[in-house]
Formats: sequence, structure tokens, C-alpha cells
Amino acid sequence: MESLTPEQFKRYSRQIMLMEFGLEKQTQLHNSHAVIFGLGGLGSPASVYLTAAGVGHLTLVDFDTVDESNLQRQIVHREDRVGEKKVDSARRTLEALNRWTQIDTFDRVPDETELAALVENADVVLDCTDNFDARFAINAACARAKVPLVSAAAIRWEGQLSVFDFRDPDCACYQCLYKDASMEGMTCAESGIMSPVVGMLGSMQALEAIKALTGLPTLKNRLMLVDGLTLACRTLNLPKDPACPVCAGR
Repeated sequence: MESLTPEQFKRYSRQIMLMEFGLEKQTQLHNSHAVIFGLGGLGSPASVYLTAAGVGHLTLVDFDTVDESNLQRQIVHREDRVGEKKVDSARRTLEALNRWTQIDTFDRVPDETELAALVENADVVLDCTDNFDARFAINAACARAKVPLVSAAAIRWEGQLSVFDFRDPDCACYQCLYKDASMEGMTCAESGIMSPVVGMLGSMQALEAIKALTGLPTLKNRLMLVDGLTLACRTLNLPKDPACPVCAGR
């Protein structure tokens, strides 16, 4: 495991001084690899905070380009990057934020083999996508590879967050929560989204990813629901489905 340099120690000192974190967990973070699927409203704050916090290796996965309508909430991008690939735009921002974080990019929709390879090389995966087909595929790939998955979604004023930690055979998965894609709802383009709501959820994804990487308690087997209009939060138990086609019998 690569140790922190004195300069890195100084940079991350405000985290290192936390009693629950310390130098050991900061060093774990520095030697960790997170894969982020989606560089939109959720992936933007998640990628910024993981980079700032000192994750040593990030892989960014997105097939899309920056549109002017994205700039209201996708804070990793800039006005002068409209039309640029989102992964390239995000990499520019993140490399300027922390020179010690290695940034890799994947700029197309991965096929099944490519998805498996991306997940197998990760210590944690963040699902910041906006459609059920992608979420189901990422969930299944993480289940096969036994890699923890931090999943969030947001629409209008509301959001949800959970951690599916496939290192634990008793942990529920995304498909325990949603059985099939027929439950898919409206998109942000159709229903709207309040900018700070995805900021909140994406930041919490980064926090849960950091905890998953360093052995701290996460939202495993729980689902957090956030209402940005009232600032009410509820956390529900999320039991494993014994008949789940993805994780049953794992």
C-alpha cells in the first residue's frame, strides 16, 4: 500500500484528524479505485468530493456530451465545454482539483464484457445513471464481482440513496427494491429537478462510497428518502428478497 507524502498529509489533514477516520483510512482512500457511472447531476458532485477527499483512482463512465441545460445542476462541467464529451469535461475539472487522483475515462455505453471489466477493477461503484436498464445492469455486474454499489436517484424535489454491499451475502440489492424496468418513472427532462437536490444526493453518494472503502458503517440494507421541499428525511429498512433473481442464494 502506497503511503501518503508529507504534502498529501497536509492536504487531507482535516479528515485525518477525525477520530473515526485517521491516517490509516486516509491511506486506504488514497489506494482505492472508484468507478462512477454517469457524470450528470449526481455524478458531478460525487466525483468532485471523491477527488477532493483523496480517492487515488477514479474511472468516469458516460457516453453523453455537455448540453447547456445540464449546467443548472451538473457542477463538474463549465459553460465553455458545451458540446464536449462529459468524461473529458469532468476530467479537466477533477485534474485541476487534485493532481494526486488518477482519472481514467470511458466514453461510450459499455457492453456486457466491458461493464464486467469496469466493475471487477473497482473497489466501489457509484451508480449515478438516470435509467432503470443501466441500473439493473450495473447492479448485476456488482453482484457477480462482489463489489459494493452506492446507488442514488432524484427527480423534482425528491431523492433516494442506498448501499448494496455485495461483500456481505446477506445484503439486499437494487433488484430487491425494484423488480423490473416496468416501474421506471419520469426523467428530469420530463419532470424537472431542483439543482441542490441532486447536489445533496450526489454528495451523500460520495460520503457512502468513502465509508464503504474504509470499513465505516453505511446505508447497507436501508433506503434513505429525502424531500428537498420540506427537508424531511426517512430511512427505511430494505430486506433482502429471498426470490431475487440477482442476489438470492448468493
